[in-house]
Amino acid sequence: MVVRRRKKSRKLRGRTRSMGWGRIGQHRGSGAKGGFGAAGMHKHMWTWVVKYAPTWFGKHGFNRPPELLAKPMEINVGELDEMVDKLLQEGLAREEEGKIVVNLAELGYNTLLGRGKVTRPLKVIVPRATEKAIEKIKAAGGEVILTSRQEEQA
Repeated sequence: MVVRRRKKSRKLRGRTRSMGWGRIGQHRGSGAKGGFGAAGMHKHMWTWVVKYAPTWFGKHGFNRPPELLAKPMEINVGELDEMVDKLLQEGLAREEEGKIVVNLAELGYNTLLGRGKVTRPLKVIVPRATEKAIEKIKAAGGEVILTSRQEEQA
């Protein structure tokens, strides 16, 4: 391995008391660094800003609070059909007029998607549903009740 011979900074030439900067306090005060804090960022330190902090100036967008963003919680009709027995046992769904009533909003879902097969009549209460999901549930003898602002397609 190569031995590093120049370990000290080149500024420390001579190891004298002043290190080459003269007698009293030169390179000591804030004038030596070009001002306090962010002074000179649009003036004499502009090349430093361009190289090391290019996003220092200007606006950079607005981040909405995460709790305001609606997260899509989706479930397919096939998954719903598979978990209906479990929901009935746990009391999260009920049977009414030969149909199994499931409120997906209470289970934390906000969208019903159309992948999978529906083998029994379901009455699903959900904020949003795709047309394919509504078709499949109606074909199995069920119905979909939409609770969002879009027109009721049930």
